[in-house]
Amino acid sequence: MAGTYLRDQAMVESQEKGTESAPSSGGGGGDDDNTAAATATGMTAAAPPPPPPPPPPPPPPPPPNGGYGWVCTACVALINGHTWGMNSTYGVFLAHYLSNDVFPGATALQYAFVGSLSISCALMVSPLATAAVRELGTKPPMFLGTALVTASFISASFATQIWHLFLSQGVAFGTGIGFLFIPSVGIIPQWFTTRRSLANSIGAGGSGLGGIVYSVAAGALIQRAGLAWAFRVLGIVAFVVNAACTALLRDRNKIIGASQLAFDTGILRRPEYLLLVAFGWFSMLSYFVLNFSLASYADAIGLAPSQASLISAFFNVGQCLFRPVIGYFSDRTGRINMAAAATLLAGVLTLAIWINAKSYAVLIFFAIIVGSVGGVFWTVIAPVTAEVVGLRDVPSALNIMWIMIVLPCLFGEPIALQIISRSGGYLGTQLWTGVIYLAAAACLLVLRGWKIAELAEIARARHEAPDRVDLHKSGDDQELSRQSKQAGRKRMLIDCWARGRV
Repeated sequence: MAGTYLRDQAMVESQEKGTESAPSSGGGGGDDDNTAAATATGMTAAAPPPPPPPPPPPPPPPPPNGGYGWVCTACVALINGHTWGMNSTYGVFLAHYLSNDVFPGATALQYAFVGSLSISCALMVSPLATAAVRELGTKPPMFLGTALVTASFISASFATQIWHLFLSQGVAFGTGIGFLFIPSVGIIPQWFTTRRSLANSIGAGGSGLGGIVYSVAAGALIQRAGLAWAFRVLGIVAFVVNAACTALLRDRNKIIGASQLAFDTGILRRPEYLLLVAFGWFSMLSYFVLNFSLASYADAIGLAPSQASLISAFFNVGQCLFRPVIGYFSDRTGRINMAAAATLLAGVLTLAIWINAKSYAVLIFFAIIVGSVGGVFWTVIAPVTAEVVGLRDVPSALNIMWIMIVLPCLFGEPIALQIISRSGGYLGTQLWTGVIYLAAAACLLVLRGWKIAELAEIARARHEAPDRVDLHKSGDDQELSRQSKQAGRKRMLIDCWARGRV
């Protein structure tokens, strides 16, 4: 009996357990469904949360503001002297071509296009040079540029027809300049903060120093050794100096994470950058007229060929001596302020003095003083671009700038010569050059208003004085940077006359 009872009780308990564990079906499984749902909900709640997004990359360290940067500054100065400085000697070559029938049948306009073509090619290769820097690094394209500059001078020494000059002294020389200039132009700002304008002006001043030395040297070589050997000597010297300086240069592209995009078209949607482009456009339209026309103007007023070559040299004396001075005071009075003042002065001097320069002494004075301020674009363009778009976007912004100023560089001097040939004198060209400089200064004046308003907005948000705003730190706050730039765009016309060190 006891065994039967225990067996029956075990069967009942087994059935009850089976009923509890069996899956529910139909309408009678509501409680079991709720239990399963509760279990599933508990499992979901217990799941770990998704990992947080990775933090943004840390901002680049501040530039060392010196150190090996001074070696790079010296190298860039020498490279500029043996590219743009040697290109400045084209005024001497142009005066020689115009006064001697070197290439029979060639016209003054064709000679003008040879010089303009070298500048335009130097700027047009900027996307290719930037792509080469991105893929190969800074030095390989610069060594290529060194080879092209040397080959251009050597091949020009064998030229017998004008189209030979177009290919050698025009295309090859300009392309070589581009592969040296484009990779090196952004290196100096990477090494400096408070001394950026001073260092950049020293680098830019190298073109003036090269112009002084090689304007005199080219004139002397042409007279004593002939045109062919003048080209060959310049080619050999350019090879030695450019190759050595390229080997010594160091960039900080990887450290600062510099963008090496050939074209970041988003920059073109910024009104402040378009103002900077307009400044470059007008500046180059007038600058190369002075650079190439002063020697031929000296011939036109009856000066000797040796005196004409010295006028070009004195123009470069002004660039060499005063560009570092402009850079020094730019860091203290404001880079945009100094650029606007120098550009305005170039326009006033052109209208007031060049028109009345009829003697050797007055022309020397004008060449020196206008040389000191007329090429301020090359002194300030890299540091001012960094102020406008930020250090990381400087390579792309400069690439766009070089392409934008191709047309004024190409047609500036031919336009001037056409005005001279149609009017029979230089007055129209002188008026044209002065007015265009004034237009460039007006663009900088409005850009100045944008920068003052931008700094004021940052100062208001951070409760600081505008002259104590640290833009390097402010750039890390993307929202504040966006708001301050937008505020600057709204008030650029209102604040262009306001006081401020920008």
